[in-house]
Amino acid sequence: QVQLVESGGGLVQAGGSLRLSCAASGRTFSNYVMGWFRQAPGKEREFVAGIRWSEGSTYYADSVKGRFTVSRDNAKNTVYLQMNSLAPEDTAVYYCAANRRGISWTRRNEYDYWGQGTQVTVSS
Repeated sequence: QVQLVESGGGLVQAGGSLRLSCAASGRTFSNYVMGWFRQAPGKEREFVAGIRWSEGSTYYADSVKGRFTVSRDNAKNTVYLQMNSLAPEDTAVYYCAANRRGISWTRRNEYDYWGQGTQVTVSS
């Protein structure tokens, strides 16, 4: 049974940092693309960042490029999202997701597994 469990969310002031973690279990994810998405109230869930587990290549949404960094720890089977220079518009529930085919980075419907989400709130 595949499980993705996010942690690390919380309340932070604008300009601050948070690191989200996604602990993955239940199968080997070496051929997967692991993505981070977020959903703000009243908005659609949007792609934030992704990493191809096998080779470590990454891809970012323009809105977070230069501020967020996605990485993975093979030994811990965990994916991270380091978020710096946070702004109020980054406030959302952040979700970790796994894409088996690994063709698209950004399309939600190509991700097979999702975590339960973790709330990030950035105060001004």
